[in-house]
Amino acid sequence: MSGISPPGSTVKKKARIEIIPLIDVIFFLLATFVLFTLSLNKSQGLKVALPQSSTSEPRDPAGSVTISITAEGTLAWDKDPITLDEFLLRLERYKMAEPNPRILINGDENAFFSQAIYVFDEVRKKNINKVFIETKIRPPGSS
Repeated sequence: MSGISPPGSTVKKKARIEIIPLIDVIFFLLATFVLFTLSLNKSQGLKVALPQSSTSEPRDPAGSVTISITAEGTLAWDKDPITLDEFLLRLERYKMAEPNPRILINGDENAFFSQAIYVFDEVRKKNINKVFIETKIRPPGSS
C-alpha cells in the first residue's frame, strides 16, 4: 500500500501544535511585562502613604538617598530604620563621600510637619542643595 487512501475513507491527521502563534503571544507578554516594570515608580525608601500633588514630576532615584519619615515619626535611611543620631552621622558621611549629593524625602502624608522640617534643616546645614519631596500624582478633578 502506498500512502494514498481510497476515496470515501477518512484519514486521521496527527494533531500539531503551531509554534509561530505561541511565539507571538510570548513576545507580546514579554513586551508588556518590560513596559510595566519600567513604568513602576521605584522607591528606595520605606513604604509610606505619600501625599498627593497635581504638580508632581517623575524623578530618577539613581544616585540619591531616600530619607523616609513614617506616620509614627521614625526615620529611615533608604529602607534602614535609624535614630536621629544615626541620621546625622550618615548625612555627614554621605556628604563627604558623594561629590553631588541628592536627597529624596519620602514622607508619610500623616507625618508631623516638624519632622520634615528637621530633616530639611539638617540637610541644608550640610549644604546639600538637591532635595526632593516624593509625592504621588493627584488624579485630575480631585481637590
